[in-house]
Amino acid sequence: MADQKRGLGRGLSALLGETQEAAPAPVGDGRRLAPIELIRRNPDQPRRVFAETEIEELAESIRQRGLLQPILVRPVAGAPGEFQIVAGERRWRAAQRAGEREIPIIVRDLNDAEALEIAILENVQRADLNAMEEAQGYRNLIDSFGRTQEDVAAAIGKSRSHVANTVRLLALPQGVQDMVLAGHLSAGHARAILGAANPEALARRIVDGGMTVRDAEALARGDEPAARESGGKARSGKDIDTLALEKRLSDALGLKVDIRDKGGKGSLGITYSTLEQLEDICRRLAPGA
Repeated sequence: MADQKRGLGRGLSALLGETQEAAPAPVGDGRRLAPIELIRRNPDQPRRVFAETEIEELAESIRQRGLLQPILVRPVAGAPGEFQIVAGERRWRAAQRAGEREIPIIVRDLNDAEALEIAILENVQRADLNAMEEAQGYRNLIDSFGRTQEDVAAAIGKSRSHVANTVRLLALPQGVQDMVLAGHLSAGHARAILGAANPEALARRIVDGGMTVRDAEALARGDEPAARESGGKARSGKDIDTLALEKRLSDALGLKVDIRDKGGKGSLGITYSTLEQLEDICRRLAPGA
C-alpha cells in the first residue's frame, strides 16, 4: 500500500516532466510514438462527458500542428505492444478525429489505484471533471482500493473537507445527480439541497426558476427565494441583464455573485463561506496559486 501512495500529490507534471527526448525508449522510460489503434481507453476513466466542440477544436489544432502533448499510458496485461490510457483520453479522441495514425505517448508501469488517481488528478487540475464524475472517482478510490478520504486528498492535492463534501453528492437521488452531470444544476446548488426532504423536487424548481445558489439554500431551509418585481427587476433594483449575468457566474462557481454596475463601472463580488470555497476560487482564477 505504501508503494501505491507514492508522490501523486506532486502533480501530473512530475509524471510528464521527462518528455523531451524524441527517440524511442524502453517501457517506463520516456516518450515514443505508438500506432493509435494499439491504444485503448480506460473503462474506469472518471470523466464521462466530452464536449463535442472541445473535441473538434482540439482535432483542428492537431491537424494544423500535430499532437504536442503526449498521452500517459500503461501496458495492457496479456497484450504485448498494446497500451491503456491513464491520462489524455480527450487528446486521443481528437487525434483519431484528426486522422492521426501515430501519437506520442509516455509509458508508465502503474497499478489500478495509481492509474485512477492520476486520471482524477489530471482532470481536476484542468477543471475538466463534472462534480458527479469527481465524486464517483473519489468513491472508487475509497471503495475499490481501500483509500481513506485523507489518502485521496493527499494524492490529488485537495483538502479532506473538499473530498468529503464532493463524495456526499453521491447521496443525492439519481435524478438530481443526472441534472448535475448534464450541467443543468451546479455543484453549489446540489450541496445546498443535500439535506432537504425532497431534493429532486427542489432541484426541478431551481432549474425551472433559474435560481441562484442562495435561492437554493433558502428553499432547503423552507423559505421562499426573494421575490422578483414585474418587468424583470428584483427588489434590489438590478436590471434583468445584470441578474442573468449574476446567475450565470453563480452557476459556474457554485457561489453567490453580486454585480454592482453604474454606467459601465462597478464591482464584482464573490461570497464564500469556507476556506475550501476560497481555495476553489483561487484555483479557477489563478492556477497554481
